[in-house]
Amino acid sequence: MLDKRKFYINGQWVNPVKKNDFEVINPCNEDTCAIISLGSKEDTDNAVKAAKNAFESFKDTSKKERLDLLKKLLVIYKKRFIEMAKAISLEMGAPIDWATDVQTASGQAHLEDFIIRLKEFEFDEHFDKKSNNHIYYEPIGVCGLITPWNWPINQIALKVIPAFATGCTMILKPSEIAPLSGMLFAEMIDEVGFPKGVFNLVNGDGASVGTQISSHPDIDMVSFTGSTRAGRLISKNAAETIKRVCLELGGKGGNIVFADSYKNAVRDGIRNVMSNSGQSCDAPTRMLVEKSIYQRAVEEAVDEANKISVDQASKKGDHIGPVISKTQYDKIINLIESGISEGATLAAGGPELPHGLNKGYFIKPTIFTDVTNNMRIAKEEIFGPVLSIIPFETEDEAIKIVNDTYYGLGNYLQTEDKEKAHRVAKRLRSGCVYINGNTADAGTPFGGYRQSGNGREGGVWGLEEYLEVKTVTGWK
Repeated sequence: MLDKRKFYINGQWVNPVKKNDFEVINPCNEDTCAIISLGSKEDTDNAVKAAKNAFESFKDTSKKERLDLLKKLLVIYKKRFIEMAKAISLEMGAPIDWATDVQTASGQAHLEDFIIRLKEFEFDEHFDKKSNNHIYYEPIGVCGLITPWNWPINQIALKVIPAFATGCTMILKPSEIAPLSGMLFAEMIDEVGFPKGVFNLVNGDGASVGTQISSHPDIDMVSFTGSTRAGRLISKNAAETIKRVCLELGGKGGNIVFADSYKNAVRDGIRNVMSNSGQSCDAPTRMLVEKSIYQRAVEEAVDEANKISVDQASKKGDHIGPVISKTQYDKIINLIESGISEGATLAAGGPELPHGLNKGYFIKPTIFTDVTNNMRIAKEEIFGPVLSIIPFETEDEAIKIVNDTYYGLGNYLQTEDKEKAHRVAKRLRSGCVYINGNTADAGTPFGGYRQSGNGREGGVWGLEEYLEVKTVTGWK
């Protein structure tokens, strides 16, 4: 069992002010895999004070100085890549191949891309040739970064790296139920030798450290990824100090499968939902299928779901692991049972543990058919390996069903008709639209509409979230 009770504050690992131990649970076997501390107000204040003091000098560092630090960090990240994969696999139950090839690789990809974007970014510019004004982009200040458990290093990289790149200082609170990857990342930062106080890490839950960060008068910006419920609370807490709030929240993505979709569109859609054990905020958990191919699509979906194995994270191969915690497990099982009670047809999976797995938070890949958009399983974010299949007749009907949600993070559509794809994509109310299984390129913006959040992460848009814009007149 790992002892990870210390926090990283002002360039050193320190003991918490007050003892408040917390057990990190391995979701594969329900055993304690690490002990961390949950921070107190005093710990948060110490971290914020360190970041505030460091900002006075770090904000004036040159782009070259910051690039050199990030390049060193990239070297160390690559050196400790396998350590990161093992940490993610342990804390969230991700199969080791997935933790390596997807989860850990995402952190490296973001670091590499932000280095490119920073090289190209101009922090001061003339308004235009005729203007007597000058525009500056300046770091916003001390940033509170609150990251989730489902894509831990991915989200840490999407927040910490642009904050560094723009000259901000920060306090990071990783998820208390998956904190090991964040603490390893802090070790890497320490190994690089970033100036003291620029980066600080305090573990804690949302009610304590999360609330302290979002309401702290000396924090200028909060960037949060997590549930819509928590996002509302953070927005309320931040309102008193009018700090900037960037939110990447929940989703209930729709995947429109038209009759002219490519051959494996349904099967690919199933794999997309079930990957990461269904724990992705932009997963296409509502599959809308044109009625003329509905029966065939259902048969393919059920067949594909039944081919997906569920097994231990330590095993190599193409399978899914457990969901993160008992709380999440109970919520998902409750929603599966609600789908049955509301009259949807359980076509694959169900609430029972997968065969041969009697311990751990494992859930079968589950498919519901004959679903209507007013059922709980179609409206609520389940955040598990559960898919609802909904029939439609017309293009307009499909778009209406997809947009009939409070969310708007990622939607999907499958068709060989390029003109139709463009037409439908423009009408879908979400921050991302994925056509025919194509993924977003590195450096493109990611974020949501409506109750899926605000702001964008990634690329130049990710840098701009951490910058203030200053106009200076009379420049010439």
